[in-house]
Amino acid sequence: MTAFPDRDRDPVRRNPVRDRRQWLALAGFALAAFAAAAIGGIGVSGTGAEYNSLRQPAWAPPSSVFGPVWTVLYAMIAVAGWLIWRRAGTGPALWLYAAQLVLNAIWTPLFFGGGAYGLAFAEIVVLWFTIGGTVLFAWRASARIAALLLLPYWVWVTYATALNLAIWQLNR
Repeated sequence: MTAFPDRDRDPVRRNPVRDRRQWLALAGFALAAFAAAAIGGIGVSGTGAEYNSLRQPAWAPPSSVFGPVWTVLYAMIAVAGWLIWRRAGTGPALWLYAAQLVLNAIWTPLFFGGGAYGLAFAEIVVLWFTIGGTVLFAWRASARIAALLLLPYWVWVTYATALNLAIWQLNR
């Protein structure tokens, strides 16, 4: 009788097919996050002047802050999605994850491309609740690291929601 009857659980004997599948899945989640970022990037291309011309609250960040913040957040979002998939499979947590990624991609073109600040505010509120649901379902599915990775994103979207509301109110 061997010490590890289940070869996949043997820490010494790795399963290269399974390992490759894990890395490909991570690359897929990174690609999905990149796609959401790219849609947003297309939506804000050349809009720095527009953002700067808007009446903004005193606590609004300069436009140069958004790129670095979102770069880190999208990396965390990608890893969180991968961890959710590994722990919870294709259940409610992953569906909510996918929904928040789509909503994330839609907001930027609404706000910047369309100048629809009120509609963008309604959409970002739905995004905020969807991120919260993703965090909750990930936590319940024992994907706690994924839930924790999504918390900075949720905090940033909370800030962005308040900023969206303030800009909408100031620029009516």
